[in-house]
Amino acid sequence: MKLWKQDASLDQLNADMRATLCDTLGMRISEIGDDYLRGTMPVDARTRQPFGLLHGGASVALAETLGSMAGNLCLDVNKELAVGLDINANHVRAVTSGNVTGTARALHVGRNTQVWEIRIEDDARRLVNISRLTLAVVPRQSLTIASG
Repeated sequence: MKLWKQDASLDQLNADMRATLCDTLGMRISEIGDDYLRGTMPVDARTRQPFGLLHGGASVALAETLGSMAGNLCLDVNKELAVGLDINANHVRAVTSGNVTGTARALHVGRNTQVWEIRIEDDARRLVNISRLTLAVVPRQSLTIASG
């Protein structure tokens, strides 16, 4: 069963990430399923910490991006937005090169909150990070949104 309330294309989602942290870190949305959103991020100089490993903060940024984008696909964003309320991340494997791929799947999509699980894997499909993101659903007019 399709979870999304809006039609979104890969091109549009990737365009939405231009000139943001997502773009800076090289994130790209790679797949939209009926009930999941998948994206990639390189493990390179932009995303490594000083010891040569994928930075945990970069993993969390990917997780929150995928969960937030998926959460907003479940809403009429002209009326409301899903915004990050809490994120929990467990880093379970080090990565030094290649790409990581995250997949966001809903655990709960409610009227006021959403909970998403985001699994991040390396190129060999080994689990690197598991995150749980809680989103608050708020009226759009209650937020001041900066534009480009």
